[in-house]
Amino acid sequence: MIIPNKLTLRDLIVRSQKDFPLRPALSFVGETPLTYSDLANIVRNISGMLLALGIEKGDRIAILGENSPNWGASYFAITSIGAIAVPILTDFSEIEIENILEHSESKAIFVSSKFYSKINADRLKKISSVILLNTIEIIDEIAPTENFVSYKRPSSVLNPTLNSIEFPIPEEDDLAVILYTSGTTGRSKGVMLSHKNLVSNIISTLGIQNIMHEDRLLSVLPLSHTYECTIGFLLPLYCGATVYYLSKPPTAAVLIPAMQAIKPTMILTVPLIIEKIYRSKIYPELTSSPLKRYLFRLTPTRKLMHRIAAKKLYKTFGGKLHFFGIGGAKLAYEVEQFLNEGRFPYSIGYGMTEASPLISGCTPKITRFRQAGYCLPGQELRIDNPNAENGEGEIHVRGANVMVGYYKEEVLTNEMFTDDGWLKTGDLGVMNPKGYVELKGRLKNMILGPSGENIYPEEIEDVINNHDLVSESLVYELKGKLIARVHLNYEALEGRYSHLRDAAITLQHEIDLLIDEMLEEIRIYVNSRVSNFSKVNLVVVQVEPFEKTPTQKIKRYLYTKN
Repeated sequence: MIIPNKLTLRDLIVRSQKDFPLRPALSFVGETPLTYSDLANIVRNISGMLLALGIEKGDRIAILGENSPNWGASYFAITSIGAIAVPILTDFSEIEIENILEHSESKAIFVSSKFYSKINADRLKKISSVILLNTIEIIDEIAPTENFVSYKRPSSVLNPTLNSIEFPIPEEDDLAVILYTSGTTGRSKGVMLSHKNLVSNIISTLGIQNIMHEDRLLSVLPLSHTYECTIGFLLPLYCGATVYYLSKPPTAAVLIPAMQAIKPTMILTVPLIIEKIYRSKIYPELTSSPLKRYLFRLTPTRKLMHRIAAKKLYKTFGGKLHFFGIGGAKLAYEVEQFLNEGRFPYSIGYGMTEASPLISGCTPKITRFRQAGYCLPGQELRIDNPNAENGEGEIHVRGANVMVGYYKEEVLTNEMFTDDGWLKTGDLGVMNPKGYVELKGRLKNMILGPSGENIYPEEIEDVINNHDLVSESLVYELKGKLIARVHLNYEALEGRYSHLRDAAITLQHEIDLLIDEMLEEIRIYVNSRVSNFSKVNLVVVQVEPFEKTPTQKIKRYLYTKN
């Protein structure tokens, strides 16, 4: 691995153009990819356009749009001239987007036709330049409509008039991006990351998992989230690999043909995706008969069944996968058990936006069950004030990857750091003698038991979610009692009680009795599997799916604030 002399995003793309000029860089599935030479020329053309529009070094430029090669080219064009990219998650509401544009004082915006309507008219009047992401064209008076939905490949021919333009050169410590998080607390903060933050995290990640220029990545997570942007976009481009995007939402009907077409070697995902596949397809098949259910309860036969099912899943994913990265939230126990026993090439990583984002991880060959790898080379990790009995404490991290701070939030920034310069992650964990990290839960979510015990809601939820009738759950404390809210697995319910449907039982009180029986069944199931101080007092139904962050973590504050 050759470390560049200067850790900036501009140097990253210049280096890749030099080393891999004719290699495919970015593409929609089924289309002709942009080569690294194409990409570098398009980036320079867009940078020249921004300079002609009056964009200067340090100006904030927002990006609002779905994943595409144009998104990546715009990101590099902004950061290559020392301006600051403000990627906006497309799931944000119109009010959230307005607040971000206002708070960041974005001077211009790249926006796709699909999300143009999310920007209010008053804001559009205040922004000096609006650029349609689909075609990289400046929008003047005519607003795009639903007719402008397809993406157009910008010209990769270098504009000769740009030769006379003096491009600003970013430095390592200059801000590259401001990322507005949509955390589980409800307060969106602007995380300031420098060029050095991002590129150093790329180099550290390569210390645990190499990427070759023959690798093919299928992108299924939003580029506006730092997990996908750093690890699924910047890292492969640093190594000359190819990243493919979907032109439609990643449903099974879209994903499976795409994976068969490109045969990805690497995929980054969040737990919810693989959990849905396991619970809706794999587990029902493994337990579809009384004999299978009996065999599944026996450890040797369960492992064999997992191995067979994992091989089938591997072929469905294209048959060439050597890295299936999972991060952003904790993976359900039974799903990781399937991946582990099935010898699927998965790896659990841990990070946060404030750390650019990766803190720990490892290769699939040395992944350890229920652990999130070890600290990346070139970064430091410690467990602060570990408990004498179990070694648990808050995870702290230090290194060139750690954020500059929160934009316009000096007090909040200072609260995030210790006096000796460590970033306080707010996550509780344990580090074993070999350096592997095991995550326990969020410090702010931890509940103090009646005799001073530490109760981690996430660990109880892990047990609850393993019940056949539960899709997802949330555990919290109310007046000294542990409450579990559960969103039921309605497909499993329909299968179990299909005979009642056939009997046309519709009386409400009988339905209520069935629900009460199910909730009590869930409570007994959970309490037989957790410690005495973690027993649930009450299980209640969450009718609608829980509202989640872009990394599919439940927004706990919405359900526990009252």
